[in-house]
Formats: sequence, C-alpha cells, structure tokens
Amino acid sequence: MALKSLVMVSLFVIPLVIISLGLLNSGWQLFVAYLVCGLGMAGIGMGVMHDAIHGSYSNSPKLNRLMAQTMNLVGANASVWRVQHNVLHHTYTNIEGADDDLNTPTFLRFTPDRILKNVHRYQHWYTWFFYALSTISWITSKDFVRLKRYADKGLIRKGKEYNLLLTKLIAWKAAYYTYALILPVLFSGFGWGMVLLAFLSMHVVTGISISLVFQTAHIMPETNFPSPCPKGDMNCNWTVHQLETTTNYAPDSKLFSWFIGGLNYQVEHHLFPHICHLHYPRIAKIVKRTTEEFGLTYHSIPTFEGALKEHARMLKELGRQKKLQFANSEL
Repeated sequence: MALKSLVMVSLFVIPLVIISLGLLNSGWQLFVAYLVCGLGMAGIGMGVMHDAIHGSYSNSPKLNRLMAQTMNLVGANASVWRVQHNVLHHTYTNIEGADDDLNTPTFLRFTPDRILKNVHRYQHWYTWFFYALSTISWITSKDFVRLKRYADKGLIRKGKEYNLLLTKLIAWKAAYYTYALILPVLFSGFGWGMVLLAFLSMHVVTGISISLVFQTAHIMPETNFPSPCPKGDMNCNWTVHQLETTTNYAPDSKLFSWFIGGLNYQVEHHLFPHICHLHYPRIAKIVKRTTEEFGLTYHSIPTFEGALKEHARMLKELGRQKKLQFANSEL
C-alpha cells in the first residue's frame, strides 16, 4: 500500500509541479502532463483513499485518517464521501432512495424503481459523456449539495460540526484549484484557455476511469435492485443483499486489479470493507466456495470488457422497460 500510494500521488503531483515550473515547451506536452495527473487522481481515488476511508489501509487509525485526506488532495471531500459511500451505499446497496450512488439527475435512470422518461431511451448513448464530466461536478457543486442534504437528514450534526466541515471543504477546494489550475495558468507559459482545456481533459480521464469501475459493479443485468419494506427496513439478510446486488469482473487481471484498488473484487469488498483490498484475491476463493456450499449467488464476469458490455446493455434495458424482471426476484 505504501508503494501504491507513492506511485499514485506522484502521478498526480509531479506533473503539476513540472507544469507550474514552466518546464514544458509545447501544447501536447501540457496535455500529456495533465492526462497523467488524471490517471494519478483515479489511482488515488480507487487505490489509496478508498481503503483509507474504510479504515482498511492500515491497522493504524491515525494513518487511515491521514491517507483519507488524499481525497481532499484531488478536489473531492473525504467527510462527504464517508457518508455517501460507507454509510449509504454499503448499507443500502442498489436500493432507490437510500443508496446515494443512485441519486442521479433525472435524465439518468440507474434503477428500475425510478420513473421512466422518454429521454432514458437514449441513455445508453449519452451516459458515457456524463461519466466523463462526473468529477467536474465533484470538484464544483456535488460536495456542497450533499453536505447540506446529509445535514438535513441528520447524518451530519448541524451547528459546530457542519460549520467546521463546510469551512474545511471550502479551504480544500480553494487549495485544489490553486495548485491544479491557477498556478499552471500563472506560471506554465501557456494561455489560460489551453491550460483550462488541459485541466478539463484531466478530469475526463478521471471521471471515465472511476465511473466505469464503480458502475460495472452494481448497474448490471445480473444484479438486483430491491425495494425497502414499508417501514424502510431491508427485506433480507445483509450478506445475501450484498451478494445479490454486486458483481465482480476481471478476477484474473492482476495489473488491472492493482491499479483500480481491487475494486474488480467488488463482492469481497462489500462483504469485508474493513479488510485491505490486497487480500481480496485470496478471500475471493473462500467466498466463492462458501456461496456454492450454501447455494447463494456469486456474480463474476471474466473480463472488464465483458462487464462494460453488460453495463451498456443494462443502461439500454433501464431506458426502455418500466420495471425489469431479474433472475433473483425473491429479494
């Protein structure tokens, strides 16, 4: 984890330093540098901060808290993500109205429990564009909107705690824009328009990378989208729920798995989020054997390419059918 953290943070920081020192001579070099930053941002998000915020980066709580700040380093917010991801997504996976990962703009339909609109018929074409813009939303408005919503829901205490989190959020955002955009504009030697375009291209790389990795784990034809009970409770065993709503992919691709922080072992991550992702390949063998023993579902797709095709098919189906029928409908 230390080596991975060094690699990912370096991929993000070093190109920005080179840009801000004015060491680049041509526009293509500027774009390449920012694109490398984008890979570093994606690597930090998937392979460093993700484990740290779950408390699985290290046995040391202090080190986990420190490495969780790498999310703030790349323009997002660790405190908001902890509520969105750890609390809501991991507890209520694929449940409309509870899993905040499904709380998307109305022109995106990621669950059969959302009202079907005519525009959804084309979402398997245009969703990819919004995936590319996803981290732009993150560094601008998304964290502020969700911080307020979580406070209104009582997930974050209003008053001193809320004001402190808001102050830190603003400070980190200001710092991010300073070293990722303003300093390059002032000192790179390139025009502000070119720097801004290169900055946006960085976020396209990050947005596409993160969105495809996370979305292919849950928005799939094989996964279930359970509805909550009338009282708001989940209608099944939590472990079974995670198995029914989560999919693995590309389990034999070691390099790919290393870069994306083991998120291709999404089943194991949802069952054991407190365990570092480096252990998932070995845990997966035990989990699969256990599900077979007890006759439980275990979703796994051999390749990432295959997972993307299945995700695209799911987007198309969600855009055309009011209520989808799933193999494991008893959930």
